[in-house]
Amino acid sequence: MGDGLRVRGIIALALALALAVSACGEKKEETTAGGGGSASGGKDCGDVTLNEQAWAGSTANTYIAKAVLEDKLGCKVDITKIAEIPVFQAMADGKVDAVLEDWQHTDEYAKYIEEAGTVVDGGPLGVEGHIGWFIPQYLLEQNPELETWEGLKGKEDLFKTAESGDQGMFLGGDPSYVQKDKELIEALDLNLKHVTAGAEPAQVARWTQAYKQQKPVLFYWYTPQFLNQEYDLAEVKLPERSGNCKDDAKAGGNPEQYKCAYDVTVIEKLFSKDFAESGSPAYDVLKKMTLTNDDQELVAKAIAGDKQDPEKAAADWVAENQDKVKAWLG
Repeated sequence: MGDGLRVRGIIALALALALAVSACGEKKEETTAGGGGSASGGKDCGDVTLNEQAWAGSTANTYIAKAVLEDKLGCKVDITKIAEIPVFQAMADGKVDAVLEDWQHTDEYAKYIEEAGTVVDGGPLGVEGHIGWFIPQYLLEQNPELETWEGLKGKEDLFKTAESGDQGMFLGGDPSYVQKDKELIEALDLNLKHVTAGAEPAQVARWTQAYKQQKPVLFYWYTPQFLNQEYDLAEVKLPERSGNCKDDAKAGGNPEQYKCAYDVTVIEKLFSKDFAESGSPAYDVLKKMTLTNDDQELVAKAIAGDKQDPEKAAADWVAENQDKVKAWLG
């Protein structure tokens, strides 16, 4: 009887130890799997391919995402540099998983999202693009009436240059960009001459030189742009938008159809369908990823303006914005 009790006691102890080891193993696996807590769902992140577009803001977005996916989920992130339109086919072919900054290429949306279904709209990044007429803040403080286009009337002489003669100068943007400023000047009956410096670097050189010399300058500009973190600029309010308002004057026609402020562009995230349906924890994080214009411009300035390594600039931002990152991780 005593021996039987001992045997049963030994068996019970062995079972208890086995259960304890099993529970410990399960807990350890739960803790280490994926390295990303609830965001990873215990799944291996694997390889993720992000596409970086040819401007500093996109570089900022891409490297912020790379830092989070690698550090928090253990992903291996590759970066491609495919142009805006061809990248849609690359997503359809599964060569690119995500584009974090698309400026509303609606023809491609119709083809790849609505018709073929090979690309998925991931919703707004949070960054909003906007073109407008800008002046230095110091000029607005000296001339508060320049807050609106009406205040430009009668003040055009402020902007005279050797190139503009008897008119004030409006410094146009890169000719390849969306713009309608010649038509706006005509429709608003302003005594301004539209002057083009050439590609964006030449235009930037012109207005920044005037800024540094504290001179008046009126010019085409946009947000987000990392130089907005370096120069204190003010936007001149243009007429309110109407339902028929147009922004790209390359089509020509009556200037009156362009007589309004430029629209605000909601910047979208895009994913390949395969990636969106893969169950990768990276998809959930990128879907929740949001940035403000200031967030993007700060990192873009560090990269393009201060010549920091993109990896370091992104890592610094992530370290300083843990609350935002935690929200992406769920």
